[in-house]
Amino acid sequence: MAIADDLKKTLTDPTPLYFAAGTADLAVQQAKKVPGLIEQLRAEAPARIEAVKNTDPKAVQEKAKGKAKEAQEAVTATVAEVLGAIDAKKIGETAQDLALRGVGVAAEYAVKAKEAYDKVAEHGEQTVRAWRGEVSEEIVDIAVVVEPEAAEPVAAEPVAAEPVAEPAAEPAPKKAPARKAAAKKAAAEPADES
Repeated sequence: MAIADDLKKTLTDPTPLYFAAGTADLAVQQAKKVPGLIEQLRAEAPARIEAVKNTDPKAVQEKAKGKAKEAQEAVTATVAEVLGAIDAKKIGETAQDLALRGVGVAAEYAVKAKEAYDKVAEHGEQTVRAWRGEVSEEIVDIAVVVEPEAAEPVAAEPVAAEPVAEPAAEPAPKKAPARKAAAKKAAAEPADES
């Protein structure tokens, strides 16, 4: 039964749909920026192409050789240092330390991913509400709570022994559960006395 409940909960959870809507909305927002980026690239392209044309290939080759030589020297020094400091016990401790750090980093990224997922899903929920027009309804609801209609002051009345009838404006289904509960309680009391 628990599997069925989990499956039902998973299939009725709207969060993935909100995530998809939020992703789509963010993609549309980013796509709106593309024409400006294209214009910027179009304006900068001639200067960049001219800079590449005017570059001396031999100078670039010499610079690359120098960087490669520096990198090779650094790697050689590092390898020599590592080989000189090899200690089996230390390597085991280092490996264990690195593994624990890796687990910690993975957990941190999982938390960050969940936070990002929740933010995008929340954005998607707001987007869906805006598409449906529910945002305006929500604002009206908030306005009603913030500025309730002015109620007339009520004088203190003595408490009646019997409950006062509810106004006719209340819907009938709200009264029915109270009557059922009272009937069940009345039916249960005589059974307890015998």
